[in-house]
Amino acid sequence: MPRISATKENKIKEAILHLLFEQSPKALFTYHIAQELARDEEYIKKLMLELETKNLVTGVRKNSNGKDYSRRIRWRLSSQTYEAYKKLAGQDPISSQNYLNQNQQGQGQPNFSSN
Repeated sequence: MPRISATKENKIKEAILHLLFEQSPKALFTYHIAQELARDEEYIKKLMLELETKNLVTGVRKNSNGKDYSRRIRWRLSSQTYEAYKKLAGQDPISSQNYLNQNQQGQGQPNFSSN
């Protein structure tokens, strides 16, 4: 398997962070992140652990009942990363989801024409 360059690896990490921001506050399993980005699950897990050491993401190792997962980890953005993304994007992803739902119902059609 060919080695992935550092710049491409950083772009994949950015895509992971963006996906987690779009899905927040929901935490995603490694499998779902790998499936969304069309990457190998083990490779994504390696990147997620790197992001966790940099405090960019937080691993959720317990289910909603408080029991530990034996082999799985769900991932979400850390509080600091979420706030930074929120400032960058200029909006909360939850309100973005409401905007998307309105557009699917035919309300507030976006204008994509360039002037």
